Amino acid sequence: MPYKRKSRGRSKGSKGRGSLVQCSMCGELVPRDKAKKVSRRVSFIDPQLARELREKGAYIASNTQVAYYCISCAVHRGIVKVRSKEERKRSLVRRRL
Repeated sequence: MPYKRKSRGRSKGSKGRGSLVQCSMCGELVPRDKAKKVSRRVSFIDPQLARELREKGAYIASNTQVAYYCISCAVHRGIVKVRSKEERKRSLVRRRL
């Protein structure tokens, strides 16, 4: 059966079976190399207080939250866009240059 993408939507190359991660939205188990990873920094301190402390010269630690999304949830949240065949071809040509 023909397939849509040369990589079949994965970035593993010839590594074999990859580890699984759980989608942060729906809970589906997705291969780590296929899942979309979104990380954001979270501070436990109120933003106004943090600004005042930074002006005084204090170091404010922040935590990094990592979320993995399956493709369908990533499309639903707008992390990735659905592209036509022509658009996928154009981006492939740009990457090779």
